[in-house]
Amino acid sequence: MGRVEGKVAIVTGAAQGLGASNARVLAEQGAKVVLTDILEERGREVATQIGSNATFMSQDVSREQDWQRVINDAEGEFGAISVLVNNAAIATRTPIEKLTLAEYQRMIDVNQTSVFLGMRAVLPSMRRNGGGSIVNLSSAAGIVGMPGVLAYGASKFAVRGMTKTAAAEFASDNIRVNSIHPGAINTSMAPPTEEGQGLVDMVIATTALRRLGEPVEVSQVVLMLASDESSYITGAEIVVDGGFLNVR
Repeated sequence: MGRVEGKVAIVTGAAQGLGASNARVLAEQGAKVVLTDILEERGREVATQIGSNATFMSQDVSREQDWQRVINDAEGEFGAISVLVNNAAIATRTPIEKLTLAEYQRMIDVNQTSVFLGMRAVLPSMRRNGGGSIVNLSSAAGIVGMPGVLAYGASKFAVRGMTKTAAAEFASDNIRVNSIHPGAINTSMAPPTEEGQGLVDMVIATTALRRLGEPVEVSQVVLMLASDESSYITGAEIVVDGGFLNVR
């Protein structure tokens, strides 16, 4: 029996990178997984690769109406939702003086507002399920300040705080809410430019384990929090960064 056998999970931003890894690991361990993303073709390919335990639904996580549609359709196909992984995010590296209001607002919408919308939308379904687990992907940049990532850091600090408030509010419904704070992970979000590679090299040099993390290393923590193994963990922030914050 899998570690999340019989659970129904929604994973946002699941067409690639960390989201796709999260969906695969949950499905491999027995969950029925709904993958969502704005990248429809790629998302459907990932769901097909995973197999019968997975389905794809198009979603813009910053749109309130998309959330209600996804929850309704997921319940109709698999039943009440027991796991929500708020994974969808975007990132840019821009100095404050060059950051436009539109760029700032878009990152807040996708990285922060979506988490609020998702937690609120899934609450009735998790109540019908008798409880559940919400896993919010924050970042090491949601714990310490880093240059060039004002909007991203603001959104991820907010996710950290929102997680703790939701954990306190949802506890009476047997719904646990936790945040994961990855460091530098080997995904497409790592910038491909020469400047971006320089940043990655700098992070590796200041990470205790001297390497990037792999998506599955974060997904294993997602799996633990989604499973009943973490039944007494809520409001926690779990850092998965290879010791990056520890040696700062």
